[in-house]
Amino acid sequence: MKIMELTDASFGRYGKVVTEFSFEKILKEMEHTPLPKDVVYVPSVEQLEEVPEAVELCRKGFGGLPIQIGYCNGDNHKLNALEYHRSSEIDIAVTDLILLLGRQQDIEEGDLYDTSKVEAFFVPAGTAVELYATTLHYAPCTAAEGGFRCVIVLPRGTNESLSFETAKEGENRLLTAVNKWLIAHEEAEIEGAVCGLRGENLEV
Repeated sequence: MKIMELTDASFGRYGKVVTEFSFEKILKEMEHTPLPKDVVYVPSVEQLEEVPEAVELCRKGFGGLPIQIGYCNGDNHKLNALEYHRSSEIDIAVTDLILLLGRQQDIEEGDLYDTSKVEAFFVPAGTAVELYATTLHYAPCTAAEGGFRCVIVLPRGTNESLSFETAKEGENRLLTAVNKWLIAHEEAEIEGAVCGLRGENLEV
């Protein structure tokens, strides 16, 4: 599939490049995180949240909302699923990586989504992007041999285990964690997820 640059006008539908604050110390701290062959996601890492830059990230990135700073690392080449939140997400690329993105507005009745509408964007190492609340996304894809490392910043509590039963019908049947609505591809075999992605399980 075609992989576009963040400077492409189409990226504006999904988010923006963040330039309002520094994150060099966060990138440095990420050097100590694991880089497995599969994909690992850790929502909150104390060492990342304690760096001085976290204060600016909270104030300028989320308007003072309590935040969590974690990471998603690994080696991934497939779409597998798409998720969205009721809030923006800030991703900081520690290594080069590729984001596969879609729009919540394109989800069809029955919680179905055509994967041919997904667009791919190359995010260079050291770049931070804000993904809007309506942007569908999932784990980044590998852009260079060896895998990827990515900082994930979200409102505190996001992606934690639910304390209530999800609905049997309607949008909330897509809830798989706190503030996380997810639609999976059947090939990914994600336990408990609604398999509403139609078409190819995209690969880069």
